[in-house]
Amino acid sequence: MKTIVLTAAAAKDLDALPAAGREQVVEALARFAVDGQGDVKRLTGRDGYRLRVGAYRVLFTQDMTTILAVYIGRRQTATYSRI
Repeated sequence: MKTIVLTAAAAKDLDALPAAGREQVVEALARFAVDGQGDVKRLTGRDGYRLRVGAYRVLFTQDMTTILAVYIGRRQTATYSRI
């Protein structure tokens, strides 16, 4: 199991989500941290990964023990330019 760490910006993004969306994102992050399951792809042209949770995206980096969430929000044009 990996430890999930949110940057200040990601924590603010998570708080801004509607309750149902927030719950989906938290559950998906926990599932990925525990057993590596989820719709995760490596980002092209930069370091990091994205976790797709319905209409939401979590952009993160990871090492052997930690997942560092950098951005959490709806998929839109500006999503991938934030990191």
